[in-house]
Amino acid sequence: MHIYEVIKRPIDTEKTRAQAEYGKYTFEVDRRANKHQVKEAVEEIFGVEVLSVNIINVPPKKGRYGRRIVTRKPAWKKAIVTLSPGERIDIFEGV
Repeated sequence: MHIYEVIKRPIDTEKTRAQAEYGKYTFEVDRRANKHQVKEAVEEIFGVEVLSVNIINVPPKKGRYGRRIVTRKPAWKKAIVTLSPGERIDIFEGV
């Protein structure tokens, strides 16, 4: 898998912005990706040193429109990447 296929998008919420102050950044990643692939992709794309990667499989959820129309939101995978002290990713800064 190519490194640009591993990381799909950054996740930008209040919680992830608070974690960014401590050097932790959150990304949505491909469901087939593992910790080693995520680490290599972040290091090469952003030019930073990664200390650890935590991966969470987010289960699918059911949504509802009106009374009867039930939809299913797909499962996805997210990764929380911890950088070494002093490192940061600029796309999260100043947003």
